[in-house]
Amino acid sequence: MADAGDPRMNQLLAALPDAVFQRWLPQLERVEMPLGQALYESGMTLSHAYFPTTAIISLLYATEDGASNEIAVVGNEGILGVPLFMGGGSTPSRGVVQSAGVGFRLKAQTLREEFTNSAAVMRLLLLYTQALITQMTQTAVCNRHHVLDQQMCRWLLMRLDRLQGDELVMTQDLIANMIGVRREGVTEAALKLQSAGLISYSRGHITVLDRRGLERRTCECYAVVKKEYDRLLLKTMTL
Repeated sequence: MADAGDPRMNQLLAALPDAVFQRWLPQLERVEMPLGQALYESGMTLSHAYFPTTAIISLLYATEDGASNEIAVVGNEGILGVPLFMGGGSTPSRGVVQSAGVGFRLKAQTLREEFTNSAAVMRLLLLYTQALITQMTQTAVCNRHHVLDQQMCRWLLMRLDRLQGDELVMTQDLIANMIGVRREGVTEAALKLQSAGLISYSRGHITVLDRRGLERRTCECYAVVKKEYDRLLLKTMTL
């Protein structure tokens, strides 16, 4: 198994043409991503793009009264820093580490230059952006139309896809902030899933016991997003 120090554990970096990857390699800086760290804040100018390998980053939108909602999640399939190559340079969302691990970062100027000068890099990053937009759209639909335990199943499955293993370390407060519900709602949903034999839940530790069961119980939103990521990832392999 590759180790966390290998940049190609990130699927976007692994999909780069070898000449591009070798050009980037000396500039990729390995960084620790502890739980709860904000990699960027709303409105700030981004200095780096981040490529997680074992960490998971949550993109959060916070309201003026302090409430927050997760709009997307980024793990070893992606990049944190889409505004850098899409021309915005900043974003109204926050990027917060929700599962500790490591990743790599690349200076903003380097990424912008590569996006402008390399057709392969441009195509790769635009394919990823399309998948990310699908995730954001489906998350909004799910939060509006589906019951909480379905949302939690989707939430768990998306994290399993980006982790090695079947255990997550998450406080109730953190999960509540991500999904945008009260802490009591998270407890109720988790206990339903535990009673059904799908997860084990205790003091912020969630162990998935029956992934197939989660997939059967969740709404269609998880499958829509996964299918789009898988489809677009296959396209990156032809670059």
